[in-house]
Amino acid sequence: MKLRVQLQCKNLHEYLRELNPEILDRLYNHPATCLAVYRELPSLAKNYVMRMLFLDQPLPQAAVALWVQKNSQRDHDDCVSVLTGLRLWHSQHLQGGLQGYILNPVFKDNLGTALLGGGAQWADEGSSLGPDRHARDIESLDRYAMERWEVILQFMVGSPSAVSQDLAQLLIQAGLMRSEAGEAPYITSAGFQFLLLDTASQLWYFTLQYLKTAQSRGMDLVEILSFLFQLSFSTLGRDYSVEGMSESLLTFLQHLREFGLVFQRKRKSRRYYPTRLAITLAAGVTSSSASTSSTNIASIPGTKDGGFIVVETNYRLYAYTDSELQIALVALFSEMLYRFPNVVVAQLTRESVQQAIANGITAQQIIHFLRTRAHPVLLTQTPVLPPTITDQIRLWELERDRLQFTEGVLYNQFLSQADFEVLRDRAQGLGCLVWQDVAHRVMVVTSQGHSEVKRFWKRQRSHI
Repeated sequence: MKLRVQLQCKNLHEYLRELNPEILDRLYNHPATCLAVYRELPSLAKNYVMRMLFLDQPLPQAAVALWVQKNSQRDHDDCVSVLTGLRLWHSQHLQGGLQGYILNPVFKDNLGTALLGGGAQWADEGSSLGPDRHARDIESLDRYAMERWEVILQFMVGSPSAVSQDLAQLLIQAGLMRSEAGEAPYITSAGFQFLLLDTASQLWYFTLQYLKTAQSRGMDLVEILSFLFQLSFSTLGRDYSVEGMSESLLTFLQHLREFGLVFQRKRKSRRYYPTRLAITLAAGVTSSSASTSSTNIASIPGTKDGGFIVVETNYRLYAYTDSELQIALVALFSEMLYRFPNVVVAQLTRESVQQAIANGITAQQIIHFLRTRAHPVLLTQTPVLPPTITDQIRLWELERDRLQFTEGVLYNQFLSQADFEVLRDRAQGLGCLVWQDVAHRVMVVTSQGHSEVKRFWKRQRSHI
């Protein structure tokens, strides 16, 4: 049985909470960052921040807890966890030994600037360079963005497409492709799952992988993150100047250009246009699991995530598209039958679905792909996909999952039932007991719990 890798795509707050506290504090020096972080807070947490935004004194924690009813205590605790984890507020001792909360002063000042105006200009607009003779309209920017992004996806499915060495290396480091000596990179099981995600989830996951390697590239993580947040508040169709950018940011801009997040006519051009992908990126993913996340980016003009698939109860699949990429995606889990200029006919079979599952794709991901790309005709019915299809895909997956392998350590040859039960109870208490056979005095514990169980048994034997 192959190991199935599940892509985990952190949302914005989960990513920020894992950063070094010093980096996080430096990020809040820019109003755009503060506004982007505030925008993604839960509604109750936003309420807490706004209540404290204009207060200079800390509030007692007991007073803050009274802002919600008793039946909403869990929501309050979640907000406290989020705000504390993001370092948006700090605990502070009050007179009389009480504990209080106060907003992070740097975040407080810069969020106030973002909401009320003032401060330095976030980006240098291209108006200082004069009119652009090669200006791009919104439609052409949308088309350019998706063309650039599809080049990356086509490279992953093996289509001949030119990508830079840096980009190919990033795909390998992210685990989406693998390269062996003397061979061209090829897709991994994680890469198959990645291809089935919607565009927003793909972009956000890919950006997170890029950020992981930013510092090893000699880039300032705070600088490029601030620039990403700044892009999310840009105006679509407006050009911006590169004047004043550091060498690190200019390099980052070229990478964003290759990803389709910005348009720059030439590498040395003094102006750039943020695309819709960049503007929606920071607010793109709100689910912690990329495999199930969904956003409004699928409705962006020019994306290929819109509905084009019709599935019939006889397992026939009709894909109304001429996109080579979308056809390659459908072929990941179906058997191609016919191809016409604007439609492809395929068949969902036991062999094609199980081959996809062997490559690391789950049944739920196949169903998610079919549902999110369903043709508008299918969207008028409930459920969107025929239950016979979804149930059969899950059954084909279960056929491969009849056995579940768990690595562990076998304990046997106990001298007495009492010895067996003492050690068995200890393993259960540690949560590492995998299996037991009381009659034959045999049990299996996990590899992680083996050392602790072994130490306990040695101590137990020494007292006998």
